Amino acid sequence: MLSLNCGSSSLRWGLFETTNGLELAGGSVEEVHDQDEAWRRAKADFRSLSPEAVGHRVVHGGEHFTEAARIDADVLREIEAVSPLAPVHNPRCLLGIREAKRIFVDVPHVAVFDTAFHQSMPPAAYHYALPYSFYEKDRIRRYGFHGSSHHYAAESAARLLRKASDEFTGVTVHLGGGCSIAAIEAGRSIDTSMGMTPLEGLMMGKRSGDLDPAIVLDLAARPELGPERVDRILNEESGLLGVSGVSSDLRQIEAAAAQGNERASLALDMFAHRVRRGIGSALAVLGGADAIVLTGGIGEHAALMRERILGRLGGIGVEFDEEANADCVGREGRISAADSPISIFVVPAREEWLIARETAEALQDSG
Repeated sequence: MLSLNCGSSSLRWGLFETTNGLELAGGSVEEVHDQDEAWRRAKADFRSLSPEAVGHRVVHGGEHFTEAARIDADVLREIEAVSPLAPVHNPRCLLGIREAKRIFVDVPHVAVFDTAFHQSMPPAAYHYALPYSFYEKDRIRRYGFHGSSHHYAAESAARLLRKASDEFTGVTVHLGGGCSIAAIEAGRSIDTSMGMTPLEGLMMGKRSGDLDPAIVLDLAARPELGPERVDRILNEESGLLGVSGVSSDLRQIEAAAAQGNERASLALDMFAHRVRRGIGSALAVLGGADAIVLTGGIGEHAALMRERILGRLGGIGVEFDEEANADCVGREGRISAADSPISIFVVPAREEWLIARETAEALQDSG
């Protein structure tokens, strides 16, 4: 199975043997101007591949898709129909699907949706406190994202705890360019921090995350800004980048803070505070947990940020091990104290593998 993951400035892929999860080949094109450029650079690699099927990460599936789906004309129409809910992401996903179908003509293609894993949320978690007609007419609600990442993190924690996947209850924390938290109960998502779009929730690399809606109204009403400019500010100029004025890359911000940059230090403190608050909220929703699981680029590699986030949670049963944390960089491991009532795990993200696996399952289910 060939797994394709089209990001805003990247294209990652992996070829997997799905019976054992072995990655046979893989690659990425990073920091490109647009997806057209990414595909031009990736096509040379793809010419040597002969996959049995191709799985595509699709960011938004709305309410229609609760699991992966074999791509046909109807599925493409549905993806396009919900593109207004993810105007930055879904058009790129559609471009990737069309490009891949030109290259891999005679094999099935499957869409694996970021939102599908969170479709198990109860109504109390996914409804907004708006007039109900907005949900009935426009399906304005919480959808959640990073589904493949949260799914894999939860399954990995269950394995590490020697539990079945449907026996794991805990908090999964995806920290990267985009950041989100999910509350997992018996292997199913029951709440998550991102909302109708990936803008809601935690402070992120370039996204603001949660803020008073009146701020948005105030900014959009200013003649020199307007709605489109405010949208760019919230999605592309805020978060770690906007506060620090240095970068959206945590490593560069930490380096600047170490040299005395006060805004960089503020950005780090804000980021840790908001993630810690999000973890506490998820634990409250669950009423208890087996583990907290960190994944994504920051979750896997940023030991100092993990300490900032987790070092103050001892009062709620999360005992952090500084030595284990410092030693666990870029690999799977436990970073909680041996006697911690709630375990803490670091799990490297394997979104491409999960996309490949769900592609195989979707094809098997469809016959």
